[in-house]
Amino acid sequence: MSDDATQYFRVLDELVRTSKVVIDRPRGTAHPRYPRAIYPLDYGFLAGTTGGDGEGVDVFVGTDAGVGVVAVVLTADVRKRDVETKVLLDCTAAEINAVRGFLADSLGLAGHFVLREGHARTVASIGMP
Repeated sequence: MSDDATQYFRVLDELVRTSKVVIDRPRGTAHPRYPRAIYPLDYGFLAGTTGGDGEGVDVFVGTDAGVGVVAVVLTADVRKRDVETKVLLDCTAAEINAVRGFLADSLGLAGHFVLREGHARTVASIGMP
């Protein structure tokens, strides 16, 4: 992994360490605008941060407690005319793939995963369905 990527993930670690993770859409909850889209993991934001949409930095939280930030997904949404970065925290490889399916298949988002070195490389970029 490049020095830039290593530093990027260290900064994300610090943001997570110094922020409260607020879960506003628990696993199994329907998306507010797309009721057939069910969140496969807890989803929320890092309190006191600002993401691409002006709200807190988005975060998916998995079940592998203590692993930390394992990846980010860069998404582009034509309908909302918006680009965002979503942090994947404490996720297993299966959970990363569940997020991929949720974003691509349920929400129709285009995106690209950036996996932290040392984590499963089983995730491909996602595209519009």
